[in-house]
Amino acid sequence: MRLVFAGTPAVAVPALDAIAASSHELVAVVTRPDAPSGRGRQLVPSPVSAWAQERGIPVLTPARPREPEFLERLRALEPDCAPVVAYGALVPRVALDIPRYGWINLHFSLLPAWRGAAPVQHAVLHGDDMTGASVFLLEEGLDTGPVFGTLTEPVGARDTSGDLLDRLAVSGAGLLVQVLDGIEAHTVGPVPQPHEGVSTAPKLTVDDALVRWADPAFAVDRRVRACTPAPGAWTTLRGDRLKLGPVTPVTAASVIGGGAALGPGVVAVERNRVLVGTGTVPVVLGTVTAPGKKAMPADAWARGARIESGAVLGVTS
Repeated sequence: MRLVFAGTPAVAVPALDAIAASSHELVAVVTRPDAPSGRGRQLVPSPVSAWAQERGIPVLTPARPREPEFLERLRALEPDCAPVVAYGALVPRVALDIPRYGWINLHFSLLPAWRGAAPVQHAVLHGDDMTGASVFLLEEGLDTGPVFGTLTEPVGARDTSGDLLDRLAVSGAGLLVQVLDGIEAHTVGPVPQPHEGVSTAPKLTVDDALVRWADPAFAVDRRVRACTPAPGAWTTLRGDRLKLGPVTPVTAASVIGGGAALGPGVVAVERNRVLVGTGTVPVVLGTVTAPGKKAMPADAWARGARIESGAVLGVTS
């Protein structure tokens, strides 16, 4: 089939690699316009755009996919199908109707669970032990279209959203190509999503990534892992914002010294680790990134910043 691929971030690149290795013809990609990046705020192409440019594949970057010029170019390409992975813009009906077999979206959840922009982050945040990927027919509704195929992926106890998304991007790419093959061979068809089990997964904001030390340790752990690598979990100390890597809840038996009585957000500095109190048991800090500094192990950060036991992180109520 003639394919026009729509996607933007690096997580979409494994699907591009899989399509390039398939029997289908990739005639163009659609991606978000170049965006400012870095201290100089210079315009940088998306990972999907960079991938296509390196291979001489035409790149379409409409500000909105309802622009007449974009629709004209899409019609001229005569695509049979438009596979989608994390494109980042709503596709209007006028564009959805152009490919013969529609727009086929790879979404990183088991629909109808976690419809929205951040399904993997919400799976980690809410403590799901199983997630997966779904390939479905894109509609104007938010991830509501009928499903062609799914796969499952266990959520490890120490998985960050980045770890999980990396795995799903690779396995999901294979699923996407299988569905495209099946559409061409007329051996697969879309099945409507059930009405039960619907949940939504809006993008996590910087405010969502603020660690609530009064939460139970398991909830603190999940929040930090869900926000790693983006938007990045954080707390404050003496007015400065500290970015945190994954933490580790401790058992009551492994808490020694003053750590057993730590209140929420209260720090206990030990020889080789830094404990912080939560609403239940303490957690061990992993990496800490102070303003203007590189990430470092928490014990090294505490020594360098001269953090003493009894310091208080963030909001404690």
